[in-house]
Amino acid sequence: MNFLFKTKTRTPSEIVKTLYEYSTKLNLTNVAIAKSVDEIAKCTSAILAILQDSNPDRKSGESNSELVVQLAQEIYTTDVLVVLIPNLYKIKFERVVGNREPTVGYLTKRPSILKDLIRGYNHQESAMFCGSMLRESIKHESLLDIVLDSSEFFLFFNYVEIDNFDISSDAFANFRDALLRFKPRVCRFLMDNYENFFRHYEKLIVSTNYVIRRQSLKLLGEILLERKNFAVMTKYISSADNLVLIMKALADKSKSIQYEAFHIFKIFVANPNKAQPVYLILKNNKEKLVTFLEHFQVEKDTDEQFRDEKAFLVKEIKKLV
Repeated sequence: MNFLFKTKTRTPSEIVKTLYEYSTKLNLTNVAIAKSVDEIAKCTSAILAILQDSNPDRKSGESNSELVVQLAQEIYTTDVLVVLIPNLYKIKFERVVGNREPTVGYLTKRPSILKDLIRGYNHQESAMFCGSMLRESIKHESLLDIVLDSSEFFLFFNYVEIDNFDISSDAFANFRDALLRFKPRVCRFLMDNYENFFRHYEKLIVSTNYVIRRQSLKLLGEILLERKNFAVMTKYISSADNLVLIMKALADKSKSIQYEAFHIFKIFVANPNKAQPVYLILKNNKEKLVTFLEHFQVEKDTDEQFRDEKAFLVKEIKKLV
């Protein structure tokens, strides 16, 4: 069915049927899988073009909304996602021919596909499909490079707060994955984009959405405590504004949010080279902080590590003069 990709009149029906056909071949021989990978990539590009309103094959007088409706109907009718999504990991991102990874190479040469996958979260019809494809892509450093270097990456700060829980959860999972993989590369991204990134990130920490606040604090703790991110951590904890932000979260009415904030707060306190503004905030609030920590989540004091960490913080704060 290669002729489908040589014509300029591909219909949504043809695209989806071809996608379904090659998706069902992912369990066959290596030769069949290799062929399927190429065809699936072409179909995916065509689908994204329709969803992103950039389809070069649109017939004169045909609106994009009509194509999207046709596309959605074909996807529902064929149940292609039921076949494709469980097998995404087989679309040979890992397939090596000699010293090459064909699919990775294909996507590396076409960065617009990865950017379109991110923008797929804009559309409920494509969000989960694009999210699954993106999840497989960022397992490869060369593809994560493209994602991190794109302005589209900052769209995740919007997508994680989408009202649709499934979509926002999927977006946050990819956002988190991107920031915890290939640590030296991520550290470089965070340092190069420090001001912009953490200006956006602060909005997540003060979000009205409880889940977003908790998840973003937990992720921030993971980022700062990663050894490769030492430069990022040092810069973050030198900010008095950041300390105030975390102290407010530490006093949140939710104990889960308090707990996540605690693990970030202790980095500020444990830092032996505190910036003067940070030092002064801690010193000027010494009595209140000591009292707060001595009564902080005492129900968790059966956890020896947690109890020891609290005791250490109290000791360090008391030493401030």
